[in-house]
Amino acid sequence: MNKLELLAPAGDLEKLKIAVDYGADAVYFGGEMFSLRSGAGNLSIDEIREGVEYAHARGVKCHMAMNIFAHNEDLEPLKAYLERIKDIPVDAFIVSDPGVIMVIKNVIPEAELHLSTQANMTNYATAGFWYGQGVKRIVLARELTLDEIRRIRENTPEDMELEAFIHGAMCISYSGRCLLSNFMIGRDANRGQCAHPCRWKYRLEEEKRPGEYYPVEEDDRGTYIMNSKDLCMLEHIPEIARAGITSVKIEGRMKSIFYVAHVVSAYRRAIDAYYADPDGYRYDPQWMTELMKASHREFTTGFYFNSPTDEDQNYQTSEYTRDYSFVGLVKSYDPDTGMAVVEQRNKMVLGDEIEVFGPDAPFFRQRLELMLDEEGQPVEAAPHPQQILRIRMDRPVAENYMLRKQK
Repeated sequence: MNKLELLAPAGDLEKLKIAVDYGADAVYFGGEMFSLRSGAGNLSIDEIREGVEYAHARGVKCHMAMNIFAHNEDLEPLKAYLERIKDIPVDAFIVSDPGVIMVIKNVIPEAELHLSTQANMTNYATAGFWYGQGVKRIVLARELTLDEIRRIRENTPEDMELEAFIHGAMCISYSGRCLLSNFMIGRDANRGQCAHPCRWKYRLEEEKRPGEYYPVEEDDRGTYIMNSKDLCMLEHIPEIARAGITSVKIEGRMKSIFYVAHVVSAYRRAIDAYYADPDGYRYDPQWMTELMKASHREFTTGFYFNSPTDEDQNYQTSEYTRDYSFVGLVKSYDPDTGMAVVEQRNKMVLGDEIEVFGPDAPFFRQRLELMLDEEGQPVEAAPHPQQILRIRMDRPVAENYMLRKQK
């Protein structure tokens, strides 16, 4: 039985390293151009080189998104960009546009190609077509049920891989093919500039009563008529594995390292537990408890078990639930003194109870009893983010452990 690949988002170099450290088998990222998340930090060419080296040294693969739908003016810059990165051993390129595929093949003939979910691949005949074009992996449209995925698996070549989203934001449009952002404010979602108008508040105006706005729901805050809950399949790893899926993908290149660490870690534990004993597998609710300490919306299983209903929409709010604050990132630890060098990310005060967690160990709780500034002077409070502190730890920690506290 081939083990599911856990594929994590890497919106910038720091997130890439966190995803690797917290258990991803592969990461996906965009360069400074040509991917569908221009709002993410993305990686410069030097950062791509460093990130790929970091991941490969730890046995983790790197997939690079080039999944825009290119316009004429994009093609020559794309060729020039590929020439600059063709020596970097990226494991695969994620693509949507046949023209982009052709350009990549011409510049990097040996490149492995993965078809983005933006290409709306929903049936085995289309999968066969793309296989004939040299595509190694299909990132399945999110509108497919598990039964449909199983049928695609049964009717495609054995060496064609299937990838599916298992966690993160859902798009109101068909696999992300949205025109709302472009129509409303001139930002093209299909070229990486989506403004997420599906998360905005809306009210109803009758044409003969300009300026009179009516709520479309029971309160007066407006309506979120296009606002989906977030996808979460943490409780359904066995069903995903048995459907013939090769790789499971976490959405979130624009999310924080705090989010990446929690979500990757939770799915890592669930996947490893399943493959350790498929017949005796038991879902551990603690995985979900930990996952929900990162910001999240309400969850849905999307299309996997049926077509979504009203229960999968959230008409009240598009806001995230944030019960915990990310307060610090460990940069180093001295076992002789028990002191950790911590980059502060939010306010901390002596006496705060914090939770400390890392990739390979359960979290522990402690009180902040000693904090020193960069000059080694004791401080009672650290109100300004991004300063460097030395904090006494009750237990050993390591680089990229995180500190959080309940709000």
